[in-house]
Amino acid sequence: MIKLAISGSRGKMGQRIINVAQADKDFKIVTLLERKGHIDIGIKVNGAKVTDDIEEIKNSDVLVEFTTPEATMEHLKICLKYKKPMVIGTTGLSPEQKKDIESASKEIAIVLSPNMSLGVNLLFKLIEEAANKLSKDYRVGITEAHHAHKKDAPSGTAKKIADIIEEARKEQVKDIKSIREGEIVGDHEVVFESQFDTIKISHFAKTRDIFAKGALSAAKWVIHKKKGLFSTQDILR
Repeated sequence: MIKLAISGSRGKMGQRIINVAQADKDFKIVTLLERKGHIDIGIKVNGAKVTDDIEEIKNSDVLVEFTTPEATMEHLKICLKYKKPMVIGTTGLSPEQKKDIESASKEIAIVLSPNMSLGVNLLFKLIEEAANKLSKDYRVGITEAHHAHKKDAPSGTAKKIADIIEEARKEQVKDIKSIREGEIVGDHEVVFESQFDTIKISHFAKTRDIFAKGALSAAKWVIHKKKGLFSTQDILR
């Protein structure tokens, strides 16, 4: 049984990861992390206590992290200290923070992905193929929509999509639209448009459970790695 630590455990994603993990016999939740001063510090969720003591990560086999860049970097230090693998779904990481994660992966195994959904990672593949095969006569636009509480824009997934297209076409994607309203889970659409036709490739998330399931699949996979930096694409191979 995999002993699981969940960071940001009282947030929207954290609660979905808890619910999905509880239904999976391969996991036992042992550590639920939250920020200092959170109202739920000290309560128990199915036997695991919500805590702000990041040293508790040492009791787990793997940490699943969907929080802020700042919290992620603090938890990275503890995972390095105790040689614990991480699954990082945090977005909005700076280039310097990504370099720190890459450096840490020389000692521990880390799965880093802006989107843990299987469907979105298949979307990446379709976009890559389209970007490689369509001529530069096609104008490219990306639109992403998320709930009103999401802090970073564009989303990490939209940035990843732009990176894929830019790598294929060797030119910058300038048209990226971000929408923040209501409780949208996560919508992404890429449009390739010429004077003759329009091609749309899109993914619309119905529930955060797709990200939770993907993160837990990554947790099962990464515990068998000694070190290295991986993406969801590596898990799908």
